[in-house]
Amino acid sequence: MKLHGHRLRIASHMSELRNRLSRARYFRGHGVHSPFVYDLVRTVFMHHELYEGDRRLYETLLARGVEPRRAVQLQNLAIHCGYATFGMDRADADLCIATRELDPAATVRLVVAASAAGHTVVLLSPYADRDRQLLCSRLIAAHRSTTVDNRAYLLFFNNYLPKQHFRL
Repeated sequence: MKLHGHRLRIASHMSELRNRLSRARYFRGHGVHSPFVYDLVRTVFMHHELYEGDRRLYETLLARGVEPRRAVQLQNLAIHCGYATFGMDRADADLCIATRELDPAATVRLVVAASAAGHTVVLLSPYADRDRQLLCSRLIAAHRSTTVDNRAYLLFFNNYLPKQHFRL
């Protein structure tokens, strides 16, 4: 029985190692061949303090249980990209945030509606469970523009960018 437990832990560690190795080429922006995404990595994701400006998104994310580091990144993304509004679990804002509480069908509807309106979508906890991972894979495959996977959240940009997927 103990041996079986070790096999499960080894499989889990191998999966995590494979995930980390697949992301290694994008470490600190190296290997990112998109000036827009490279700029995001260098000026948003690697910046650990909040930019000057409105902090309502940061406070809302913290209240929803998002890790402070990730809340800082998303607030800085909103300021960097010039998003005037944000919406939690709705598609009528410049930056639409889909939480884990949103069921899969509603998540798909939100991503489709935001895409049609040209809004950016943040999908929180893309690796929460296997079903969520499969949902995210299907959404990425169907998306027509750039997506950025930052482990704790998945970004869907709906602008002029070509269809690309980056795993940071």
